[in-house]
Amino acid sequence: MNRNANGAAIFGVAAFMCAMSAWAAEDHSGHQMASSVVRSEHVYPLPDVKVINADGKRMTLKQAVDDGRPVVLNFIYTTCNAICPVTSQVFYEFREKLGADSAKVNMVSISIDPEQDTPRRLTEYAKRFGGAGVWSHYTSSSAESMEIQRAFAAWRGDKMNHQPTTYLRAAPGRPWVRLDGFVSPEGMVAEYRQTVSRVVSDNCGGSSKNASSISQTAGATSINSKCKS
Repeated sequence: MNRNANGAAIFGVAAFMCAMSAWAAEDHSGHQMASSVVRSEHVYPLPDVKVINADGKRMTLKQAVDDGRPVVLNFIYTTCNAICPVTSQVFYEFREKLGADSAKVNMVSISIDPEQDTPRRLTEYAKRFGGAGVWSHYTSSSAESMEIQRAFAAWRGDKMNHQPTTYLRAAPGRPWVRLDGFVSPEGMVAEYRQTVSRVVSDNCGGSSKNASSISQTAGATSINSKCKS
């Protein structure tokens, strides 16, 4: 696997396939290997709980997630050696493909092992995948972690039973797109484009004249609420 100038892993298509092969070759009791990505849409009300970011700052989950930008979210834990390294690498590659638009997306990873995952450990984990200061990693209490996972229908009873799931939401108040399975960086970018462009279409009354209100940069899409008359 290649590294960039900052030491972060560069996770292209070939590396993604190699990781999948390695994952399948190992013994992952409790895990189920997804043969394809299953897409669905859901309304997930955010519970009134607190989270702590990798810098030690405490805030509500709503403050962490609802900052007005499109958001992509997943669940990780720092000692995971199967699912989490793959999904974190995909997050890194997804951000790279967004180019100049990467700052317009709120990227969130939430620990499902808060007893072990202190802010310091989350910082070290983020550095492994080029995520330190790039996307936000959060921990919480065990009770709050469980409540967050239940809110996103991600609770599996034990961290060893967690599944590769990615969540995307175009804006606060919009439904969440849920991707169950190992989505590729390219697939994640494509889903992002579709999700945010749908908001533009809705804001413009479904008119085909909304094309100019979608800004594409380096294969990414950002929301512009203006519509052509």
